[in-house]
Amino acid sequence: QVQLMESGGGSVQVGGSLRLSCSASTSTYRPRCMAWFRQTPGKEREGVASIYIATDNSYYADSVKGRFTISQDNAKNTVYLQMNSLKPEDTAMYYCAISGSNYCHDLTTWRYNQWGQGTQVTVSS
Repeated sequence: QVQLMESGGGSVQVGGSLRLSCSASTSTYRPRCMAWFRQTPGKEREGVASIYIATDNSYYADSVKGRFTISQDNAKNTVYLQMNSLKPEDTAMYYCAISGSNYCHDLTTWRYNQWGQGTQVTVSS
């Protein structure tokens, strides 16, 4: 019953940066994993990055390694996605999600049961 709300999306030029935020509606629920996914029209939703809440371990899709950083603020029940060196192929709707799975490193949609409404990221050249 946790509600998630993303923010921070927008339009930037190639090489620019954005910081996405995902806030949970409760400070008592503790998911095992929180993650960011993205999707463009006509394509499947793909995993971008995830974080294992208990250990702060993070995992990334190969396409964003070295450019994106996921982090959390436990006190605020918030997860962030810092996106640097943005490319046109990063353009997508970005969704925050939570999961009770221990396999946070497996960035597949079926492990996530709670989703935010999405925030649009557009990268132009």
